[in-house]
Amino acid sequence: MNSAKPLILVANDDGITSIGIRTLIEIMKEIGEVVVVAPDSPQSAMGHAITIANTLRLDAVDLFKDVLAFECSGTPADCIKLAKHHVLKGRTPDLVVSGINHGSNSSISVLYSGTMSAAIEAAIEGIPAIGFSLCDYSHAADFSHISNFVKKITLEALKNGIPKGVALNVNFPKKQAEPIKGIKVCRQAAARWQEKFDERQDPFGRNYFWMTGFFVNDDKGDDTDEKALENNYVSIVPCQYDLTAHHSIALINKEWDL
Repeated sequence: MNSAKPLILVANDDGITSIGIRTLIEIMKEIGEVVVVAPDSPQSAMGHAITIANTLRLDAVDLFKDVLAFECSGTPADCIKLAKHHVLKGRTPDLVVSGINHGSNSSISVLYSGTMSAAIEAAIEGIPAIGFSLCDYSHAADFSHISNFVKKITLEALKNGIPKGVALNVNFPKKQAEPIKGIKVCRQAAARWQEKFDERQDPFGRNYFWMTGFFVNDDKGDDTDEKALENNYVSIVPCQYDLTAHHSIALINKEWDL
């Protein structure tokens, strides 16, 4: 890390007024120069959506002391694109941090996560990035037990770098009676959401559906993010945007008549 303050771009998916992003901004202000570009409304579970059939609006806001901040009408990925190509005017952040999300983004949730889409968009742009999430879905979630871990992980990333094309998916256990035990670098658990659709009627008698469901984890490994969180550890999963199943290329070429 240079002697000059690093430039840190902050985004999220819970919206620019969430408690999580306020917590993250205060931590990042201790480390570097902070610029914020975040959605003007909640964008949870947007995945890596971008806005292509609608207008995008970007407005300066005075929400954080001594921080240049903008609210964006688009998705978390839009926020990163607008920050890089418009707000920062040619400056490249030393790090992008996203969150702190109100709720877990471990295991398969990384694919649906707006928090992680901001981090992965930064990785696509060649910028080191981290998505932070707390396994507490309450809007009044207690972030007090994770601040030191957020700072430690951020400083390590600035000091040692993050591999090119990789974003870190960091999840914190909900506050418990005992302190967090430590940090574990893990693999993503092979788990899934089992959806259920509750069929209802609106006041006009028209049917509609409300998606519910539950989390299913059949992965019994001890090296997963779910296992770490279950045992009160912070989990770090290095994620990549290259979704190619490289091991399947030779198999398909060998067995298929193409």
